[in-house]
Amino acid sequence: MSTGVSTSTDKIIVDKSRGHRNKAVSKAVRQTRERLQSGHASSSAFDRDVLQMYITAVLQGAAIAPLFVIIVAALGTYFTEDASLFFWALLTLTCHAANILLARRARRQEITAEAVRRWRNLLLAGQFLIGCCWAVFALQDCSACEPSSFTLYKGATLLIALSVATMSNFMLTRAVLVGFAPAVVALAAKSGLSRDILELSLTGVFTMTVVFFNYISDRLFQFSLRILSFQSEKDDLIAELEVAKSMSDEARRRAEEANLAKSRFLASMSHELRTPLNAILGFSEVMSAEVMGPLANPTYKEYAGDIHRSGQHLLDLINEILDLSRIEAGKYELSEEAISLLDITEDCIGMVQLRARAKNITIHDQVERQLPAIWADEKSMRQVVLNLLSNAVKFTPQSGEINVKVGWTAGGGQYISIRDNGPGIPEDEIPIVLSAFGQGSIAIKSAEQGTGLGLPIVQAILAKHDGQFILKSRLREGTEVIAILPAKRVLQSIPAVEEAQPVIKKRRSFA
Repeated sequence: MSTGVSTSTDKIIVDKSRGHRNKAVSKAVRQTRERLQSGHASSSAFDRDVLQMYITAVLQGAAIAPLFVIIVAALGTYFTEDASLFFWALLTLTCHAANILLARRARRQEITAEAVRRWRNLLLAGQFLIGCCWAVFALQDCSACEPSSFTLYKGATLLIALSVATMSNFMLTRAVLVGFAPAVVALAAKSGLSRDILELSLTGVFTMTVVFFNYISDRLFQFSLRILSFQSEKDDLIAELEVAKSMSDEARRRAEEANLAKSRFLASMSHELRTPLNAILGFSEVMSAEVMGPLANPTYKEYAGDIHRSGQHLLDLINEILDLSRIEAGKYELSEEAISLLDITEDCIGMVQLRARAKNITIHDQVERQLPAIWADEKSMRQVVLNLLSNAVKFTPQSGEINVKVGWTAGGGQYISIRDNGPGIPEDEIPIVLSAFGQGSIAIKSAEQGTGLGLPIVQAILAKHDGQFILKSRLREGTEVIAILPAKRVLQSIPAVEEAQPVIKKRRSFA
């Protein structure tokens, strides 16, 4: 039974069985984008996070409330000379300890989405117990001290307790109202029974303060939700970037495997193609030259010439593909030596002169004769100049002109410029022409079509020499190509040192 997995040796080229690997990745990316495009998440999406943040804040500030209660009880006992506030402090500390134990238990357990509501109600119940303790404090009286002073003391204590609770419990919604509603009720009942102006004022001020602090607590809670939402979006973006990176790594790995497969294919096919091509070229040349005797039919001689030209074209194509493959694989080694760019250019002009005369093309050269040698690979530079000249001859019309310049660059390097008056290249097609196997529309329509590898090989060879390649062309205005070698490739000659007179050694004299 077939499992759908390719077991052949060429599976690194195309392996459709790997398509399932990206399904989970694509699904994760799609869900993340939908979540990001839907706007900010609702508050219910962060219920667990908010509750955990509140529990952490309660446990971290567990010592603040007991310290405040002890200070309030100590000051109240000092002013009133009544020990009843110590019993209130003991009750308050007991309720606070129960609330801390509840928070610790909630932190130890794994709070699920279904249990969030129950734990919130339990924590609100703990705040209600502490609020009942503050209600007991609000009902306290002092018969031994001045009533206005004790009322001021109670009001200041309740306001401080309210502010501390607001800053500590804003992550728990309605905690301020639930925690200080008993104190408001106690103050209202006490002021209603006594009808004291101070008590009534304290009740009104404290009630309005509770409402205002509840509003502040709600605003802080909404601001925290926005921060959590932004943090969640940032995490989603990071996750999407990681997923995209993994997909990019997978694509790069496949591209490397495909490139390796191409290199193996070219390495194996190089010998397999060149061996029969050598036989085809040799035998066809022998037949077309009639070395072994005349051919009975003249058409056979023409066919032999066609076979030889086709085989030579195929061999040139294979050589260009192999050269480009070696350059891309980083295995193109330079055999550098001191060479003359001027001599190479003159040799290449002589090689293409026959083809240029066949099309009645005139080649003008404008060179600087006193150019020093350069440090480069002669074979590679000869290939560069020959490719550029061949392209110029190929695309120059009948009775056209080609101008060749060799000279200095402004930076101290050397350059060769080849300009023709051919049809030119549209500006939008220049990137296509400079790419591998790329051909412009004029080259495709012309009778002499090439492989589209000449200019990419020129660029790669110049890059290996730290040089630069520039192509300037406009439609119906001709084309100019410039190959530039940097100044560090130029070998400057050092003038000879003039002969100096020998130094006569002086005899030492001793006193």
